[in-house]
Amino acid sequence: MIRVLGSPRRLCDGLTRRELLLAGALGMSLRVADFLALKQVQGAAPTGTLPSGFGRAKNVILLYLFGGPSHLEFCDLKPEAPVEVRGDLKPIPSTLPGCDVCEHLPNVARVMDRVTVVRSLSHPWNFHGMQWATTGMPESSIPLEETQRNPLHWPYLGSVYTFLKQQAVGPKPAGAVPDNLILPFLLSSRRPAAFYARPHAAYLGDAFDPIWGEFRGEATKSMLRMSTGPAAMIRDPYLGVMPEGRFEITPDAEVPQDMTLDRLDRRRSLLSQLDETRRAFDDDMAVRTVGRHRETAWSLLNSQAIREAFDLGREPDLLRDAYGMTLFGQAALQARRLVEAGCRFVTVIWDEYGQLNAGWDTHVDHYNRLKNDLLPGFDLAFSALIRDLEERGLLDETLVLVMNEMGRTPKLQGNGRGHWGRAYTNLLAGGGVTRGNVIGKTDSIGSDPVDRPLTAKDILATVYHLLGIDPHTLLADRLNRPVPLVAYGDIVPEMLA
Repeated sequence: MIRVLGSPRRLCDGLTRRELLLAGALGMSLRVADFLALKQVQGAAPTGTLPSGFGRAKNVILLYLFGGPSHLEFCDLKPEAPVEVRGDLKPIPSTLPGCDVCEHLPNVARVMDRVTVVRSLSHPWNFHGMQWATTGMPESSIPLEETQRNPLHWPYLGSVYTFLKQQAVGPKPAGAVPDNLILPFLLSSRRPAAFYARPHAAYLGDAFDPIWGEFRGEATKSMLRMSTGPAAMIRDPYLGVMPEGRFEITPDAEVPQDMTLDRLDRRRSLLSQLDETRRAFDDDMAVRTVGRHRETAWSLLNSQAIREAFDLGREPDLLRDAYGMTLFGQAALQARRLVEAGCRFVTVIWDEYGQLNAGWDTHVDHYNRLKNDLLPGFDLAFSALIRDLEERGLLDETLVLVMNEMGRTPKLQGNGRGHWGRAYTNLLAGGGVTRGNVIGKTDSIGSDPVDRPLTAKDILATVYHLLGIDPHTLLADRLNRPVPLVAYGDIVPEMLA
């Protein structure tokens, strides 16, 4: 007899999760509609005793540091380690006892008493893995992580949240600010050889893909980059941008300058007539998806709420400077504006720019980039976001996540640090997270966890819990098989307020 291991969670109709998975393994085919009828798939609270914090987070701002920031120059410094491990940068005390931070994070040091630091994350892979970090995908591989859209991918965290919310309460009204936005632009689109897996809805369908933004503005600073090939001066917006820069979520839907309102209305009238001949095909998923995308495009073009939400000029100069007049800083401020305007899930990615191995992937020129680019930019953006949300009364209901896919090698490799999945750090704040907490510990050189080892799946399970979603919720994949949101992983009670 086939047995499916795991906790025997009971569904609303009396079946256990194990029994349903067993039935799927034996070939039972269930329609998507059958799953949507389940109470859990609607994101409802599971029965039984729940850990604290269920549903405390109403909004999410995910700050994703793509490339793998060095935990050893972040919040897990090892000042007593040999010089080839501890490196050049020094720790400074923070407002969180027992958690020194890097000397180039002075503003972050002042808000750490609002933060939970997870120092003991680990996985066995040494390659970039945003799919691994932000989806329930149970295993990772280079082909999965270096294919932009792969049929074996699992849905992005923001897509799952949007899907379940829509199943529970219906779609947002026309003109409302949509959920699941990603700033500042399409992943890996600003450097050569773009191939990394991009967050998408996978088997949930294209209609629940994130809406990618675009940045319209000029960089103000350059830095000598030597990541690949000959060294080159790269004008990088992550170093600085003009105040006139702006973000958009409709870069391909802009109205031409000669387009009058009459012409726009006539085009929509024509589309409405075409709809009459399309109704017979409404049961086809692809046709429905096209219709939803088109309606979203019209909504974005006509929405005063969206235009106002993306008007950074409404913010005082002093506050914009506090976030940092950089691409990442202004994107973090834009994320706060979107949350205030009703967007429930915003992702801000610090991406590679100009070259391969740029951003937080510090194989070369490690200390120069940390001191003069990466740490100062993060220091302003993260600290300002925490203070700003708190002052506006939004922090308790807004979950702020600082996530990444790995750390860096304990020992320096030339003038950089290589990939290191065996130990890395995430930060969480607000939205039901414990204030001022350190979870886990690595060994004396930051090589491996020695206390409370955790994985990205534990982070995801906890995030879903805070969003009011049972992480064992079952969805139907492309073959109509029941799959959980998180293949494995447990809620981490120490994270919960």
